[in-house]
Amino acid sequence: MNLNEISDKPGATHSRKRVGRGIGSGTGKTGGRGVKGQKSRSGVAINGFEGGQMPLFRRLPKRGFTNIFAKDFTVVSVGRIQQAIDAGKLDAAGDIDVAALKAAGVVRRTKDGVRLLGDGELSAKISITVAGASKSAVEKVEKAGGSVTSGTSTAA
Repeated sequence: MNLNEISDKPGATHSRKRVGRGIGSGTGKTGGRGVKGQKSRSGVAINGFEGGQMPLFRRLPKRGFTNIFAKDFTVVSVGRIQQAIDAGKLDAAGDIDVAALKAAGVVRRTKDGVRLLGDGELSAKISITVAGASKSAVEKVEKAGGSVTSGTSTAA
């Protein structure tokens, strides 16, 4: 068997339907679009139009708002930091900051800063500087003998 002998089984593929190619084809004249009207023309996209009935997005009540002052933090768990230390990507002896986390590949982008969360276990004694940290994360770092310097220290 050669590569040029490989083909699909008979009937596995259908040829494309050639629309608007004469009355004898069965899909000539209007090309399966029916007759006249907006949808028979080209360039029509009527998303959300419900035939004059009040559309769903207008029937539902408006709710909530977007806080334009909200900060978008990149989250890192203490378990992920321990993992990076075990892999030799982070130096536990030195001060760990955003630049060190980025260089180690723990975070890709920092957004409005890095927030430390308390998932996982930490055994290394570390000194870390982050934009924010949860209470459980601070407890775990201090239990291991380290320290957390942050702008905010609140529960998640």
